[in-house]
Amino acid sequence: MEYLLFLVIGIIGNIIGTLVGGGGLITLPTMMLMGVPVHSAIGANKVSNMVSAFSSFYSIYRRKELVWAEMRAVLLVSLIGGTCGGLFASFMSSQALTLTAILLLGFALVMSFMGGADFGNRERFVMNRKNGTILFGVGIYDGMFGPGSSTLALYTYAHEKIAYIKAVGLSRIGVFAMCSGAAITYIATGKIEWSLTLILMLGSVIGAQIGIVLARKVKAKQVKLLLRIVTIVLIVQLVYDFIHQL
Repeated sequence: MEYLLFLVIGIIGNIIGTLVGGGGLITLPTMMLMGVPVHSAIGANKVSNMVSAFSSFYSIYRRKELVWAEMRAVLLVSLIGGTCGGLFASFMSSQALTLTAILLLGFALVMSFMGGADFGNRERFVMNRKNGTILFGVGIYDGMFGPGSSTLALYTYAHEKIAYIKAVGLSRIGVFAMCSGAAITYIATGKIEWSLTLILMLGSVIGAQIGIVLARKVKAKQVKLLLRIVTIVLIVQLVYDFIHQL
């Protein structure tokens, strides 16, 4: 019964995570409520996200909706950003990390109502100094803390007027890169409960593939509404965590 629940939360979390980010809001709290040690829960989440994110963007790449040049740029920036974030995290308190997350997500939410954060029809993403810096910052944030990093990346692509399905693919590449370093670290330090992780991974891959199918069917207005809802839920959860850390 426990493994069935892990399978289900992996599926649901990655459907939402693929569409608009924030899937960790479902997987992490559920595992911790079931008594999974925090390091094992985070490790399982990182490993499963790494695998499911790879399956997501590969599905899009296989249909030639992404090209290697744009994938390579996002992969490199996200990997470096995530690594730097992991190093910075050791110098910051949990309260500072949580407050940073609240401010970043709050800013993204406000900007979405001010216009400009609408997915467009651009079929090619070109990294420049502005969006590259933002994505590097998202990578640092993910390495330091994590919740909402995929959501922040999607806002960035929306401001660039990238087509939604391409934005999903690029955000999943970022998740893959950002989670890889953390996943390797958790594996190397022996903090992975493999039976739990493999079940969650299976659910995550299934959820990611369902998410890709749904991403091709949803309309721009529906995506924008769902993105805002998930952002608000993330902010509320983080504010709650911040108050309890005081």
